[in-house]
Amino acid sequence: MICTFLALVSILHQVMAAQRERTFIMVKPDGVQRGIVGEIIKRFEQKGFKLVALKFVWPSEELLQKHYADLAGKPFFPGLIKYMSSGPVVPMVWEGLNSVKTGRVMLGATNPADSAPGTIRGDLCIQVGRNIVHGSDSVESANKEINLWFTEKEVVGWTPANEGWVYED
Repeated sequence: MICTFLALVSILHQVMAAQRERTFIMVKPDGVQRGIVGEIIKRFEQKGFKLVALKFVWPSEELLQKHYADLAGKPFFPGLIKYMSSGPVVPMVWEGLNSVKTGRVMLGATNPADSAPGTIRGDLCIQVGRNIVHGSDSVESANKEINLWFTEKEVVGWTPANEGWVYED
């Protein structure tokens, strides 16, 4: 009986570990200029996600074109690249249970006018062209974006002291 229980606990740990993932979140130039980087970080920390990478950079147009390559054919693409290269950004990697999906919910709709109160965009911005933050839309996109913005050494694996208070065993 005890062996069966321990086996179930082991399986549960494996399932939970498999659902812990990394997502890419980036404060855009308008968020940096408005001084709300700390507020965005605070919300992810308060949710229980673990910050594993962060930097402050002024991105090149070349990097941004790679990042937004899937939008290259859209009419707004040149303006997007100009806007995103107009100032520094804060790219980050957050880790946690279902971090991609939950992160997107926390950000709110791409158009702040459609974002619910309580979301980052719903509370902190007004127009889609200045929606302050980017978040990966899938695990695959997150992995691509993380590898584009960070080297392997820049993403730090660590265990916070409060992990047992955030996640069940």
